Amino acid sequence: MTLRFSILSIQFFVLLQLMENIRNFCIIAHIDHGKSTLADRLLEFTGTVSERDLQAQVLDDMELERERGITIKSHAIQMDYEYNEKQYILNLIDTPGHVDFSYEVSRSIAACEGALLVVDATQGIQAQTISNLYLAIEHDLEIIPVLNKMDLDNAMPDEVKDQIVDMLGCDYDSIIEASGKTGYGIDKILEDVINKIPPPKGDPDAPLQALIFDSVFNPYRGIIAYFRIFNGEIKTSDRVKFVNIRKEYDADEIGVLRLKQEPRNVLKTGDVGYIISGIKTSKEVKVGDTITHVEHPCDKAIEGFEEVKPMVFAGIYPIDSDEFEELRASLEKLQLNDASLTFEPESSAALGFGFRCGFLGLLHMEIVQERLDREFSMNVITTVPNVSYKVVTNKKELIEVYNPSGLPEQKYIDHIEEPFIYAQIITRTEYIGPIITLCLDKRGELKNQIYLTGNRVEITVDIPLGEIVFDFYDKLKSISKGYASFDYHISGYKPAKLVKLDILLNGESVDALSTLIHQGNAYDFGRRICVKLKDLIPRQQFDIAIQAAIGAKVIARETVKAVRKDVTAKCYGGDITRKRKLLEKQKKGKKRMRQIGNVEVPQQAFLVVLKLND
Repeated sequence: MTLRFSILSIQFFVLLQLMENIRNFCIIAHIDHGKSTLADRLLEFTGTVSERDLQAQVLDDMELERERGITIKSHAIQMDYEYNEKQYILNLIDTPGHVDFSYEVSRSIAACEGALLVVDATQGIQAQTISNLYLAIEHDLEIIPVLNKMDLDNAMPDEVKDQIVDMLGCDYDSIIEASGKTGYGIDKILEDVINKIPPPKGDPDAPLQALIFDSVFNPYRGIIAYFRIFNGEIKTSDRVKFVNIRKEYDADEIGVLRLKQEPRNVLKTGDVGYIISGIKTSKEVKVGDTITHVEHPCDKAIEGFEEVKPMVFAGIYPIDSDEFEELRASLEKLQLNDASLTFEPESSAALGFGFRCGFLGLLHMEIVQERLDREFSMNVITTVPNVSYKVVTNKKELIEVYNPSGLPEQKYIDHIEEPFIYAQIITRTEYIGPIITLCLDKRGELKNQIYLTGNRVEITVDIPLGEIVFDFYDKLKSISKGYASFDYHISGYKPAKLVKLDILLNGESVDALSTLIHQGNAYDFGRRICVKLKDLIPRQQFDIAIQAAIGAKVIARETVKAVRKDVTAKCYGGDITRKRKLLEKQKKGKKRMRQIGNVEVPQQAFLVVLKLND
């Protein structure tokens, strides 16, 4: 009995020693502050990537990520590093920087004990930097501040260091100066990762408790889930279950994430790895879910799991209606790689059959469109993006509306609530006036104004999400000459005076051009759409009336004049009644044609609302 106890004690001590040598950390930063380039240097310095395999943005394996220079998906990789004659295992997660992918960032942060906070020495602290930092502090992560791009001539190390000290309250000397391009400061970063970031905590003998922080789709092996083990261990062929979706699977293969996946027979507490269970449906793997054993499950799931809620909705329709099933198959395959995409079938009188898709934001929507084109060769029409609204009826029933066509008749509506966001804008002081004017024009309410330094200010605004969907970000960048950064999170729903604006062609509503809009903006918006459509719709043999209407009330109108044939050309003389007779005959024909004629709406017309300010 004593011998068995001593063997167990030795095994436990060995496991603790192994955990002592593990460091799990992520890189967080604003978009374009050099996260991926810094990750490249870390992989190169630790010998994880050979010179032959080395390329820019090693972890960004999607062609679109390389082309745009942004990270769209989180990427995890394991590195070995020897320091003070000890061998360490470093698990790095490179996270996206854009606000649209902040849920992925939050799950990646939950899988780590520390974070490298990367700040561009030429730009200073930006809105997304602050947002991600707050996430990291909420999870009690050890923050290591890194000043990147120190090799550039326009770097402002002293000024940016002052900003970091004000925000973090850290020592001035603890901020690491580095360059992801040249490799300067990488050794100091690795030294601080080992010395400052604590090793993982957990009980190796407790029931298995692992957090899923990402997933990818392999066409041959199904969905591969990436996880971090907090307690217990997992072996190949173990029977496991995913707690939140309540499904059971066999662990066909488990392993660690190197440059390529490396299978292992067992993964223990503190390890980061992957599991392949032959799952083919994206709905069965949710980022933030907990993995445990079927026979000896953990007491509770890891906190923080929540369904990803789409914020922006748009209709996606095939240009050729025969490609509807192909579009469905393409969206299903895309959803396996991007679990935050949601879609459901819908139909439009103008565009035929298509799908109502939900996105995390406008960049996410743009990325999905681009991937449909590149990866599946699908040419699609995308309707006007809008947000979800809550409609309270006269009977006090609550209806969620994602599409203007789903809005009940006005007489049944008590009031409509729209989503509001809490937006943070960081900019130079000389642009404060135009930016506040822009926010007020978009029905925003100024909440706070804090001077971070002498010439940098943080503006906080409460603003409707529907107002920033179209052109807010582009206008913000234009006004500030590219210097303003923007970050937001949903603050809740508030009642608003919203109306459904219909566009009518010869009295027939074109549902794909309908939109929900604030009552005060409806007239101006409807006027501009009518003027733009007049230029786009080709002339017919009859007059085409283009109208913007709220319910039965027409608020704007333009007319595309008919192409007229000169029917009196053959009359060389005689009485005027001959000509009048021909003109009357033509008039009756035009009237009959107008009743049975169809108005062809060109594809550009469906993009008109997005480009009204061009």
